[in-house]
Amino acid sequence: MTIVGRTQVFLLPDLGEGLSEAEIVEWRVAVGDVVTVDQSVVEVETAKAVVDVPCPYAGRVVTLHGAAGEVRPVGQPLITIAPLDGGDEPAGHATYREEERAGSGNVLIGYGTGHGNTTRRRRRPRLAVAPEPADTDSTADADPTGAAAGGAPDAGAGSGDPAPPPAALVISPIVRRLARERGVDLATLRGTGPGGVIRRADVEAAPTVPAARLAAVPDPQPGSAPVGDGDVIVPLTGVRKVIADKLSRSRREIPEVTIWVDVDATGLLETRAAINAATPDAPVSILALLARICLSGLRRFPQLNARVDTEGQRIIQSAGVHLGIAAQTDRGLLVPVLRDAQRLTTAELAAELTATTAAARAGSLPPARLTGGTFTLNNYGVFGVDGSTPIINHPEAALLGVGRIVDKPWVVDGQLAVRKVTQLSLTFDHRVCDGGVAGGFLRHVADCVERPALLIAAV
Repeated sequence: MTIVGRTQVFLLPDLGEGLSEAEIVEWRVAVGDVVTVDQSVVEVETAKAVVDVPCPYAGRVVTLHGAAGEVRPVGQPLITIAPLDGGDEPAGHATYREEERAGSGNVLIGYGTGHGNTTRRRRRPRLAVAPEPADTDSTADADPTGAAAGGAPDAGAGSGDPAPPPAALVISPIVRRLARERGVDLATLRGTGPGGVIRRADVEAAPTVPAARLAAVPDPQPGSAPVGDGDVIVPLTGVRKVIADKLSRSRREIPEVTIWVDVDATGLLETRAAINAATPDAPVSILALLARICLSGLRRFPQLNARVDTEGQRIIQSAGVHLGIAAQTDRGLLVPVLRDAQRLTTAELAAELTATTAAARAGSLPPARLTGGTFTLNNYGVFGVDGSTPIINHPEAALLGVGRIVDKPWVVDGQLAVRKVTQLSLTFDHRVCDGGVAGGFLRHVADCVERPALLIAAV
């Protein structure tokens, strides 16, 4: 908190481990608006999630520090609030967006008092920041509520100036991405949301560009620029930068070793089919069963559920298993965490995995759900590959990888048969244990995959 005179300056808070900046997606308020404690004032996008930021002060907005699309570092001014004079109270409030919240709505840890029914003041037609030029991909800085009220021009604008062309009223990054994927020109759409905001349904109902035309034009990553003879430079920012930094640190600091084994997963598939036949309303996935097996292995070999404290020169074994699940999303590789996964039943694991991975791909997980893991499970078999030597998710000590399950010849009771075979690989930090522990864990996992009845005996 910073106090200047009678005003209070709210600084961009720490948004989670390894996140030092955030991009302003949408201001919820304008200069002159009255805000209450814990009211969401801005939506920002970090390298890991889209987050609503609540303001811990009440009063009138004096300054908005930064425009939509601008990146602000943590600890820098975000909004300046002045106390109300004469007991001025907020006017009627209105919900500004519906589904256009892009899956956010998460209160930051360490901020807010937990009021359940915070509301937002209707934004004024006059904006505090200058609008960006209209194009098919940019978020319009125009005010939807102002448009609904007739779109009155700013009182300070000259009456003789020609009206600028209307910009596409798009707020959600998900809607913009969907439009790009479908080849829809946002400038041609008429939004059905509040004040003309273009919603996901509007994009889905619009005519799409034929796939042949889309394939003929390369789709560079956001922020990339062509150079030379077709070369493309992609800025190392956002989630790509976080991934690069984290994996580089892992390679620098962790002396990792990878071991692997081929296993017959036929029994595991049969077990899954039997469970789902008995409980069709609560099906379990192979990933959920593998997670259960990992939890059993970590209970037997807790040395792998640990991290190395280099400053304290010690190894810290975690009391609970905070299981990370590697998930490929449109924003890059994310590892959402299931805290205290060992307390969940197999059915609960399956439900939690489904909900968590879906939220990660939608970008709606708060930063706190993407940090703090103690062991990671990575199913890279979904990409059609057999094996890998994955990099440990720093500061964890181990990661189990699972390849695709395919038909292969396998010897069963001395006879050659066709079985469902997969490869398991374990990458571990050699500082926390030696090969005996790592091999024992991997062998336990492999035995449970081949003979799931062993899992029942171990729990």
